[in-house]
Amino acid sequence: MTAKNTICLWYDGTALDAATFYAKTFPDTTVDAVHHAPGDYPDGKQGDVLTVEFTVMGIPCIGLNGGPAFTHDEAFSFQVATDDQAETDRLWDAIIGNGGQPSACGWCKDRWGVSWQITPRALTAAVTDPDRKAAKRAFDAMMTMSKIDIATIEAARRG
Repeated sequence: MTAKNTICLWYDGTALDAATFYAKTFPDTTVDAVHHAPGDYPDGKQGDVLTVEFTVMGIPCIGLNGGPAFTHDEAFSFQVATDDQAETDRLWDAIIGNGGQPSACGWCKDRWGVSWQITPRALTAAVTDPDRKAAKRAFDAMMTMSKIDIATIEAARRG
């Protein structure tokens, strides 16, 4: 049964590559179906992969091979809550190591331009600490980072 709400991500002919990478990288992620175009369309031919149904960490998605007209930007991102530094490093390194780009404060882009926030739970706890001075110290530390370093965040939180 098709989900009532599905995220549609636009790709330039690489939806299956992206979905396959996500399935190898993230837990609870699968490539569920590949659909081929029943006829020619502006950016493809009959038989080309038109859409890919996949699930990213439990979220239903469709990758549409719509061509180069639209690209991804930071206005949409997947936020991934990580449990420790090892998981943070593994996911960050997988995205960057597969042609992605680092950004600031735990954000990065995969090689298809989709933005990801690799966000340790420790960071979220630190910047929402009821002790606003501790939260500010952790926030200020985060603002200097690309990939989040949990030990540095926790040290800043403690003061």
